[in-house]
Amino acid sequence: MADIGSPIKIGKLTLKNRITMAPTVKFDFTDDTGIATDILVQHYKERAEHGCALICVEATAIVPGGRFCRGHMGLYNDEQTESQKRITAAVHAAGIPVIIQLNHTGMTGNPELGPVIAPSAVDTRSGEKAHAMSIDEVHEMQRAYIDAAVRAKAAGYDGVQLHACHGYLINQFASPVVNFREDEYGGSIENRARFGAEIIAGIREACGPDFLIAARISGFEGSVEESVQTGEAYVAAGCDYLQVSNGIDDADRMERDETLPYNAVCELGVRFHEHFKGRVPVSCVNSILSPEEARYIIENDLCDTIDLGRGILADPALPDAILTGAPYVHCFECKRCQYGPFTQHKCPAEMKRRIAHA
Repeated sequence: MADIGSPIKIGKLTLKNRITMAPTVKFDFTDDTGIATDILVQHYKERAEHGCALICVEATAIVPGGRFCRGHMGLYNDEQTESQKRITAAVHAAGIPVIIQLNHTGMTGNPELGPVIAPSAVDTRSGEKAHAMSIDEVHEMQRAYIDAAVRAKAAGYDGVQLHACHGYLINQFASPVVNFREDEYGGSIENRARFGAEIIAGIREACGPDFLIAARISGFEGSVEESVQTGEAYVAAGCDYLQVSNGIDDADRMERDETLPYNAVCELGVRFHEHFKGRVPVSCVNSILSPEEARYIIENDLCDTIDLGRGILADPALPDAILTGAPYVHCFECKRCQYGPFTQHKCPAEMKRRIAHA
């Protein structure tokens, strides 16, 4: 039986336990400059000091047009790179490695910030068609991801995570639901995975063998089996770590045993782990909110690591509770997470915790 407190090697890093912090965006913690502010530094520092073995900093834009909104961190200029050094220094001071998630919104982008792009000319949320990227534009965007990874390394990050799920650009290329290209970036699973795989290979070449490359991948695009093959392409290109979530297609279409003590999104990670076991570490995420749930997944060898999102936002001490039984405030499981984007971060669990410690 595996122990959630036992170390694990991922790429060239050794994590002290099996608990990681998932990337969760805090749009109003910065402004149009996209720099890392005091509140962001404190946010990650606090969560590094309570038992987490790896911090993944939130989705960070690789170009200005790839932002969700104006208050979205970026890694596309020197000022932003310099500001990120404060986050890495704060997390490293707690003895924890830290990576950062790189993202472009693609067809879900904000038209106020630039043209909305996608692999194909699909409908966007505004009702207009996305601009279908030319081959030259595909290659320019791949270069932007690689350049952002180089900036991340310069800022002191131990690696990067590519945001390849949740309906954003890399996920859009991998998905048969929205990628209708007829060139080398569309059609077969291999071709649809090519966009992400070439980014990974480029990052590996630019940042070297010791730099961790992770992908937060969609576990269900067409089927779990298709997504696993996308994961194989990423691993072959140099990906060290697969962190599995949902994407454009509907994971609820997956046939599953509804009596399992974890949800469908978490099960995607479990299924990836079954396939990649012994070759590439795999994490699962989504509604892992209690010590019992976290321990169950690791102790039953269902995944290599667990990613905490809402639970560690509600209380940074959740990893301590998982490892030692320390007290913590449980996430209230609000219908819409009150620590999420555009909510002013009025998490009732965090308020309860702060009052208790006042």
